Amino acid sequence: MFSTVKTFLLMAALTALFMVAGQAMGGQHGMALAMFIALAMNFFAYWFSDRVALAMSRAREVSTAEAPELHALVETLAGRAGLPKPRVYIMPGETPNAFATGRNPEHSAVAVTEGLLRLMSREELEGVLAHELGHILNRDILISSVAAVMAGAISYLASMAQWAMIFGGGRSDDDEGGAGSLVGTLVMMIVAPLAAALIQMAISRSREYLADATGARLCGRPLALASALQRLGEFNRQLPMQVNPATAQMYIVNPLAGGMVASLFSTHPPIAERIRRLNLLSQAGS
Repeated sequence: MFSTVKTFLLMAALTALFMVAGQAMGGQHGMALAMFIALAMNFFAYWFSDRVALAMSRAREVSTAEAPELHALVETLAGRAGLPKPRVYIMPGETPNAFATGRNPEHSAVAVTEGLLRLMSREELEGVLAHELGHILNRDILISSVAAVMAGAISYLASMAQWAMIFGGGRSDDDEGGAGSLVGTLVMMIVAPLAAALIQMAISRSREYLADATGARLCGRPLALASALQRLGEFNRQLPMQVNPATAQMYIVNPLAGGMVASLFSTHPPIAERIRRLNLLSQAGS
């Protein structure tokens, strides 16, 4: 519940930031143009995100005959969640990891690495799959796309304002602000995109917490998911995956080496905090 409320508040903050930044940097016309461009690009990304992500990760769809246990776990968990069974993919690679994708539950897919199947126990694998189905159940692809639309539009506004200043243009909606308006625009060009990125990443972290809680409920073993996260974090630190940074936020744990990145700029919550919350869920249910 807390994660849902937090996501709502962050989305509201992102919307408010877009309105304020849009008025300051582009006026009504500039704001509308930036929103249109961001919507068009993110609509394409949302509609084709599953194909792009699966192709970039070199995932291969597997049949029930090829991976009977994996299919059985996915089918069981999907039934508990009241979801259509997602398509099942396996990615090459020794590092254990997984992600879910798809624009809605009817067009969803779950992909796991070969390493995940080899290195996780059955209970840990079930916990990881439950987490991924939690993302599908909670419509996280849609929420991430909406957040990306808003953050992208703010970035476009900043870029438009920068080029307008370089070529001596300006806002046509309201030019009466003088030097104060110019300073406000400059501040917004710098601060607004950074703030939008921070809010977008905070939304991503909030959805990871919610997927953990949903996954723990679906598999009925919060400690199994906690154990999987602990091992996933260790393996991915020792042997980071070679993935496109644009897809890194989709995985259950960050597949890239990111020890130097501040937590505010991370798309994933700290694993230690995720484990702590799962331990609390286990204690509450015992």
